[in-house]
Amino acid sequence: MALLATSSPAAPARPGTGPRRPPRTAARLRRAGVHALSLAVLVAAWWLITRLELVRPLYLPGPGAVWDAFVQANTDHPVREGSDRMVRGEQNHYLWEHLLASLRRIAIGVGAAIVVGVPLGLLMATTWVGVVLEPYLNFLRSLPPLAYIGLLIVWFGIGDTSKIWLLFLAAFPPVAMATISGVRGVREDMLNAARSLGASRRQVLTSVALPATLPEVLTGVRVAVGFAWTTVVAAEIANGIPGIGGLAYLAGEQLNSALVIACIVVIGLAAIALDLGLKSLERALVPWRGKA
Repeated sequence: MALLATSSPAAPARPGTGPRRPPRTAARLRRAGVHALSLAVLVAAWWLITRLELVRPLYLPGPGAVWDAFVQANTDHPVREGSDRMVRGEQNHYLWEHLLASLRRIAIGVGAAIVVGVPLGLLMATTWVGVVLEPYLNFLRSLPPLAYIGLLIVWFGIGDTSKIWLLFLAAFPPVAMATISGVRGVREDMLNAARSLGASRRQVLTSVALPATLPEVLTGVRVAVGFAWTTVVAAEIANGIPGIGGLAYLAGEQLNSALVIACIVVIGLAAIALDLGLKSLERALVPWRGKA
């Protein structure tokens, strides 16, 4: 009876007989389908609202009007209907040229923030310099970019220099603070193990602390790019042509709502593309993240 009451041990599951996760490709296709469906519902609701004239076109133009504004901004077209004089895109530049001008300013500003922020963050996290400079870094981080755009224009004029400085000041604090957080988060036993093996201070920093800090630094770069991208409109308020932010601001002043929405869509899609690119770069540079 005892033998009958004792349950026999379960046989080990054979490979391939357990529950299987859906393939990664299928999951991605399902997610893309959900996104496409939600976008279609949003556009349909937008079209219906404008078709029924629930909102005046001045405040919310329809999808067709926004598409026409996008096409016009990327082509040569008459100054006005019936005129023989042709103009190039909007403000004598195509929309993609405005976008590239803004991307160039962001690349310079964020690139300078990385070049300055990472070494300074390492220095602040490992020496007494952090005690002196960290309050000022926190002060700079708390300031909205519009607080000093006027001062930068006074100092550097309305050209690209003031815009790049503004983007640098928006991107620098996240990069520096992420580097400080990464260095301070390195496990002490890893550093002690390297020292016990005879590594010098420089070797500990470059071979242990820096690789362990790199995931945090890349996260800070992603945040910095996001801050710089959201600051581009403020940076291009004054003499921001060519520039996608300057074009959106100028179109708003001219009550060209369709072009404003077209610029907003382009800005949003470009931001998503930038973030996806940075995520791919992060996976390539720090494949050990979350595994070590």
